[in-house]
Amino acid sequence: MLSKTPAKGMRDFLPDEFALRQQILNTIQRSYESYGFMRIETPAVENLPLLTSKQGGDNEKLIYKILKRGEKLAENDGELCDLGLRYDLTVPLARFYANNAGQLPTVFKSIQMDNVWRADRPQRGRFRQFVQCDIDIIGEESNLAEIELISATMHTLNKLGFNDVTVRISDRRLLNALAERCGFTDEQKPSVFIALDKLDKIGVTGVMEEIEQIAPGTALGFIDMINRITSSDRPFETCVAELGDCLPQQARDNLQQILYVTNRSAQGGKVVFDVTLVRGMGYYTGTIYEVSLSGLASSVAGGGRYDKMIGRITGRDVPACGFSIGFERIALLLQERGVQSHAMRGAVVLIERDADAKSVADVMDCCAHLRENGKATVLKKIKNFGFQLRQLREQGFTDIYEYANGALNKIN
Repeated sequence: MLSKTPAKGMRDFLPDEFALRQQILNTIQRSYESYGFMRIETPAVENLPLLTSKQGGDNEKLIYKILKRGEKLAENDGELCDLGLRYDLTVPLARFYANNAGQLPTVFKSIQMDNVWRADRPQRGRFRQFVQCDIDIIGEESNLAEIELISATMHTLNKLGFNDVTVRISDRRLLNALAERCGFTDEQKPSVFIALDKLDKIGVTGVMEEIEQIAPGTALGFIDMINRITSSDRPFETCVAELGDCLPQQARDNLQQILYVTNRSAQGGKVVFDVTLVRGMGYYTGTIYEVSLSGLASSVAGGGRYDKMIGRITGRDVPACGFSIGFERIALLLQERGVQSHAMRGAVVLIERDADAKSVADVMDCCAHLRENGKATVLKKIKNFGFQLRQLREQGFTDIYEYANGALNKIN
């Protein structure tokens, strides 16, 4: 017999689950739209060279590839696949902008809320098909883009009921300065950042061991500097002092302004500097940020600036910056908090099982009248009346009618 369960890492959603997910998505979209973002859609399938252009970090190892079809497959030029399912929404957005820039505003603010696919190992809160909720600003080179993205994301999480939001922020240029100050070469820097990104998973000792393997004799000085910064009452100012001339003034001023403005306007949370923040994607060129919630180990949102990505497609760099909410984690948290969909059930009209054609036609007219007056209406045949009535009320229906003897009567 065929399996009745979904493929591993995929899920079915019951009506109540789907209604809650749609309610969350609607809240997110309305919040984003209030900041002037506009929704777009890109295909689930992209050309494989785009998805494997070394912009997606380790996610490129998790692509679901699609075999060539028909004659293309028969030609067998050494490449069996030419398409793949998108693993995020940022790389497709870069292609979308490159293809449609002439029809878009000079500063384009986009919303994307769609499924992505990764051949990952499924675990709690991690699936192979999942929804991402992205906002991006393309064409704005100043830190107004980061300020708006952070503000919109905090506002959105607040609307969803999260009042304990912490946005951790840093800058890739600062990380480069940190590595330079500690004596790492350009070739060693990526591996050092990967090790630092594991700090919350393998601890200080684990990070030191990995760095010693990368550059013997450097781990202690590196960790000591990190500790001095993180233990300070004013970590950003301490970091600036530690890095000195290694830190470009533009990067310093950029972070300082973002921290000041976003904390002045923060809604339901705070924005803090975190020197240990790395972000795994290789396409980030400047500011990076993640969102954490009180009592939750993993982040629920993240993003950053990626000014070089579009240029890899068009040959001309365009400033770009984005923020992505991890929808699945948010949905799971809200479910665990007991949040339920408040979608109205509408009305139910019950009709006798042996009703003749005229009665059915008449009750259809009654249902049409209810719908025209804005009430979603379900038509059902009467079976076990008492059990059926109790079940409908448990499902949340409050307006229940019975059609009998040519009339529609509400059941109290």
